[in-house]
Amino acid sequence: MGITPKTGPQGGRIFITGGASGLGLALGKRYARAGWRVAVGDINPDAMAAAVAELSAIAPDAFAIPCDVRDDAALDAAAQALTQRWGGVDIVVNNAGVAQAGNIDDTPLDDWRWIIDINLMGVVRGCKAFTPMFKAQGHGYFVNTASMAGLLDMPTMSAYNATKAAVVSLSETLQHELAPSGIGVSVICPSFFKTNLASSLRTTDPRLRARVDKLLNRPGITAEDVAEYVFQGVAAGRCHLLPHKEGRRFWLMKRLMPRAWYVAMIDKRARSMATPSRIAAGQPQQPAAPSTGSRG
Repeated sequence: MGITPKTGPQGGRIFITGGASGLGLALGKRYARAGWRVAVGDINPDAMAAAVAELSAIAPDAFAIPCDVRDDAALDAAAQALTQRWGGVDIVVNNAGVAQAGNIDDTPLDDWRWIIDINLMGVVRGCKAFTPMFKAQGHGYFVNTASMAGLLDMPTMSAYNATKAAVVSLSETLQHELAPSGIGVSVICPSFFKTNLASSLRTTDPRLRARVDKLLNRPGITAEDVAEYVFQGVAAGRCHLLPHKEGRRFWLMKRLMPRAWYVAMIDKRARSMATPSRIAAGQPQQPAAPSTGSRG
């Protein structure tokens, strides 16, 4: 067990980027129900207003901070706002993220720059902005949203996979680096679940967009389920939070199987998706499982 979150004298305080919808909002509501004060950061004013209205019914002190994770100053301003209002914060969830899908030779370099700036550098900026506060408090906890895409290596998602793998590595590194200062770190690695990730998706292949939409909307685990899993995992101080059973199984196989066997298994799964009926229906012939991750 690693470091577990500590709370201030007036109870827990949590700040969530990308917190106005999807997993971010589900996490906010779960912590609000546990008695925490909740602040969300986002770039969508209408979504922030709606989120605060929902959260305020559970946590009256809930509020929103306009926050673009591409802007260094925006994260610094969020830290200052939380210090002024609450005297600090106990958990920071670096959750904001976007998606990109496509073959390496079809993906524009501008898409690489865009997704790296948000998915990776957004987390880096959040950690950098709040670490001084955490050190001054003598405690704090980062929860970084990555994806099963950061642990597995499904084709046609190289840019997304690479950013999420970097978030996993960053989180693991900071777990070592920040522990002496009483700061804990967890990284969330979900597979697909119903969220609004597709609204941010960039791709040059409309078949991939259809495939992502289908995977995000399939029955199964919900954002609320993921939020509950994360809530329990963070309370236990676990570093890697993999809420999907299928994802945990494939990650174990990747680590234990010879690489050639793992590749053959993934290729077989991909071929199984390319049936005549799917081709005739115009459905994408991309690997369906293990589903790579989705943030909120």
